[in-house]
Amino acid sequence: MKRVCGLLLLLAPALLSAQESANKAADRQVVRCESEDQQRAFCPIDTSGGVQLVRQLSKRDCIRETSWGTEEGAVWVSQGCRAEFARPRPVTRTTRRVVRCESRGRMEVCPVVLRGAPVRLLRQQSVLPCREGRSWGYSNREIWVSRGCQGQFEVGAEDGSGFVDIPRKVICESKGELRRECGVSVTRRVTLVEQLSSAACREGDSWGWDRNGIWVDKGCRGEFSAD
Repeated sequence: MKRVCGLLLLLAPALLSAQESANKAADRQVVRCESEDQQRAFCPIDTSGGVQLVRQLSKRDCIRETSWGTEEGAVWVSQGCRAEFARPRPVTRTTRRVVRCESRGRMEVCPVVLRGAPVRLLRQQSVLPCREGRSWGYSNREIWVSRGCQGQFEVGAEDGSGFVDIPRKVICESKGELRRECGVSVTRRVTLVEQLSSAACREGDSWGWDRNGIWVDKGCRGEFSAD
């Protein structure tokens, strides 16, 4: 089984010159992508920093990895999904140390030098849940995943100062009005930033959270902020 381990450095500028502002506007260029006759369509976009669904245009739900997703250099849509997509907005000047680790069903180990630094789940990328101690964990020299957990894991500072203190944006979607868990390590709280579904997102009823992540139900699809 192929093991996928990637070390990503995420840099987001806060103070921009006039030229940087122009570059930022270009980076945020919105791309419209439409699935006609239920067929899959591909639309070119820079995917190096990730892609977000900005606005759904179709009556059919656009759900990540079900009716839309990305591959290198393009976003794809299918099953009648029509929507606008863009790269995430830069937030502030910071650096996250991120390790990508993926399980295809069995345990996989991703070597990383931690030197006592803490690790938290930054973003779950699999449908199967990532829960610390059950389907992911870490030691001094590695991060491990199992049971189909695939995610990006943030490594904190070795000096004990912790993680980058910026809320993390997470999109969590209930497909077919079924409950789904979206793993992300939560320290303080989760808030709903934007409802993406026609079905209501009500905390405690169709969405909620615990220290291991966010859950949605009853067709709720939304963008959440975890910190």
